[in-house]
Amino acid sequence: MTSKFVTYHRVSTTRQGQSGLGLEAQRESVSNFLKQSDWEIVGQFTEVESGKRKSRPELTRALAMCKKQGATLVIAKLDRLARNLHFITGLMESGVNFVAADNPAATRLTVQILAAVAEEEGRSISERTKNALAQAKARGTKLGTNGKALAAANREAADKHAQSLAQVVSDIKASGHTTIRAIAAELNRLEVPTAKAGKWHIASVQRLLRRI
Repeated sequence: MTSKFVTYHRVSTTRQGQSGLGLEAQRESVSNFLKQSDWEIVGQFTEVESGKRKSRPELTRALAMCKKQGATLVIAKLDRLARNLHFITGLMESGVNFVAADNPAATRLTVQILAAVAEEEGRSISERTKNALAQAKARGTKLGTNGKALAAANREAADKHAQSLAQVVSDIKASGHTTIRAIAAELNRLEVPTAKAGKWHIASVQRLLRRI
């Protein structure tokens, strides 16, 4: 039976939308995913919009097409939708099936975890900046010169990030991945970012476990 799909691509700036920067990589990722089965594209939509905004006219049209055609929404990566847990949860509750080409085996729980981690990372960056500036101002120092304030803010953000991953790490260990190297590999496979939005290594996992 032929599966129906609606493709959705998003870029954050008008310049990227006009130049095609970022779009080609998304299209290639989706195309490679769809080649794995018998498929039919019934709609294609491209959005030029910031990921922080919830108003997405093209995404709204794409979801409406999915409901009308009984199709699945396919995207290149989860972060092409939004780094916002509330938005992702609302999408999941809309009744439309969707799949990310980079992680098609992801369960609904995995998707929610990844969205929560992405949202927490964005919030931590914002809080870290605000805290550092506030402490610098309180001590009468010039912005950018108070290294201790920045270090304290970084530690606090890292601690909060670690706590947000406690359950994820627990689930990984329960699934049989108990060594530091195995935990790092599994976090990277699930595309869970570090506090600095990077890849996991033995040292970063060790720091994570100490904070948990």
